[in-house]
Amino acid sequence: MTQSTIDSLREALRFSPENIPLRLHLAETLFNLNRLEEAEKEYLAALGIEQNEKALIGLAKVYYRKEAYATCNVILEDLMKSQPDNLDVLVLYTRSSLKENAWDNARETYQRLLEHYPNFTDEELDAQLRVRGQQSAGHDEDAEEDEISLFMQKPDINFTDVSGMEQVKKEIEIKIIQPLRHPELYKAYGKKIGGSILLYGPPGCGKTMIAKATAGQVNAKFINVGLNDILDMWLGNSEKNLHRIFEYARKNTPCVLFFDEIDALGASRADMKQSAGRNLINQFLQELDGVENDNTGILILGATNIPWHLDPAFRRPGRFDRMIFVPPPDQEARTAMLRIKLKDKPTENIDYESISKVTPEFSGADIAAVIDMAIEEKLEASFLEGMPLPLKTKDLQNAAKKHKASTREWFSIAKNFALYANDAGLYDDILHYLKIKK
Repeated sequence: MTQSTIDSLREALRFSPENIPLRLHLAETLFNLNRLEEAEKEYLAALGIEQNEKALIGLAKVYYRKEAYATCNVILEDLMKSQPDNLDVLVLYTRSSLKENAWDNARETYQRLLEHYPNFTDEELDAQLRVRGQQSAGHDEDAEEDEISLFMQKPDINFTDVSGMEQVKKEIEIKIIQPLRHPELYKAYGKKIGGSILLYGPPGCGKTMIAKATAGQVNAKFINVGLNDILDMWLGNSEKNLHRIFEYARKNTPCVLFFDEIDALGASRADMKQSAGRNLINQFLQELDGVENDNTGILILGATNIPWHLDPAFRRPGRFDRMIFVPPPDQEARTAMLRIKLKDKPTENIDYESISKVTPEFSGADIAAVIDMAIEEKLEASFLEGMPLPLKTKDLQNAAKKHKASTREWFSIAKNFALYANDAGLYDDILHYLKIKK
């Protein structure tokens, strides 16, 4: 847009000073050229002729760009009364509220905007006001507690149902089980009953099952907390969800809180660009510390495949200061898994021990994959025979030869951390499992 165009518009206004569309066109042209003082003058002149909503929005944009956010918001608040669904007004008011650090206003306005325009996205506003997760609806406190009770369980399994994993069970016994059985001894030493343990290891190796069995071992309630139970698109709501879950656990002790994929909630703050993630971690640490609330009787278990990505603050004393390595199931556990998974399938003289011997490093998921492969091959023969043929030892052994343990990739990464980032000895159990001496 050249100066000659602006001069032409002004000349036209000299002959038609009451022409509001023409004056707004001039004001918008000046605004786009960042000639804010002149644009402001033209918008005010248009408003002097009549109260025009386009002129008001234009004037608010001028004040926003001039960083006069309070004045901008006064205009927009008045506009929202007459135009509650005006997209430009809602977006600008959200931005201006953020500039004034009025987070509640910004969040509420952005929520209203998305109700009217559900497909609207804005990279800057989303980064500040949305967090990965689902949109939350407004619930009252009782409804929120009802939602929590839906995933609170009373497990019907205990350590006797978990084959193998003796070292894992022993450490949990000392850290969690014994304190609950002998509270008077711990009270004499001034120690609280409860605590936090971080279970780590390759995926598919029974971390969730051992957590559930721990709850069953002490006859405690079990809450399996998933990411979707906490993460919320609205800034601040994730922290509220986390606090609500801890409060519910405190009202229902003894209770085991199990956080699967805890690294997604407690990733290192140094790697985070958004403040929302850091705020959630700070809230998590506050809940673990129990400074304002009593966590006695709450047993907190976290599980992760990548403990090296967890914020170091989580491993300080009183938090997840005890890490337990959950390795791939040993031969005893693999034998038990095979018996359970093949229980209701057609089989013939299965030598479970021989199959478990040829599946070292296999996770529970790998065992299931081997069985599926054997079944698929057996199905082809069954189609020809017209009847289900039983699985035999050889079928499973052949399938095991074709399947590679999924845990190997994990160990190739974990070994590097255990060798070169293990000053505190956190990952010595990995080296012991791999039979590596430092």
